Amino acid sequence: MTLPVRPGWERRAARTVLAAPAGPAGNRLVTVDGFSGAGKSSRATELAHRLDAPLLEIEDLCPGWDGLARVPQLARDGIGDPLTDGRTLCWTSWDWEHDRPGPRRTRPPAAVVVLEGCGAGAAALAPVTSLAIWVDAPPDVREVRLRARPDWPLHAPYRDAWRRAEQALAARDGSRDRAGVLLADPGR
Repeated sequence: MTLPVRPGWERRAARTVLAAPAGPAGNRLVTVDGFSGAGKSSRATELAHRLDAPLLEIEDLCPGWDGLARVPQLARDGIGDPLTDGRTLCWTSWDWEHDRPGPRRTRPPAAVVVLEGCGAGAAALAPVTSLAIWVDAPPDVREVRLRARPDWPLHAPYRDAWRRAEQALAARDGSRDRAGVLLADPGR
C-alpha cells in the first residue's frame, strides 16, 4: 500500500498496523525505514503518538559510523525477539559523542513498538515484524533536510560512507520492496 504523506496518513497507517498479525505474545513490531533525510523520524514519531506506542531508534544501538550492517541483527536480538516472546527488551546503546558502547537499556514489552531508523526494515527483522514501513523522499530533498539538521557538523564527515552503507543494506535486504506500506513524501 502506498500512502502519500499528507494530513491523516497516520490514521490509515495505524489502522493497518492494528490489522497486521501480532506475534505469539500478542505484540506488534512496526519498523520505519528509509534513507537518511527521508523523514523517518518525523513519520515514526507521528505514528507512535497515534498508536500510543513507544518509539525506539536504531541509531541508539548502531555501533558507530561503520556499524550499520550489524544493526539489523542487534535489533533482532535486543528488541524483535524479546518483544515477540513478551520479554523485556534489552540492548547496549551507543555513545556517539565518545564513539564507544554506552549504557545498557531496557524497556518492558508493549502492545505495539515502533522501531525507526536505517536498517529497521532489514531481512533479519522481517520474521518478527508485524508491519514494515518505508519512507521515500527525493534524494535532493533528503540532502537539504540532512544539511539543515543541528547535528549536521557531526554527521558531515561520515555522510558519504553512511550513504553507501545504507544503500548497500537496503539493496541487499530489499527493504523498500518488502515494506507493507510505502510512505511517499514529496518534500514540498
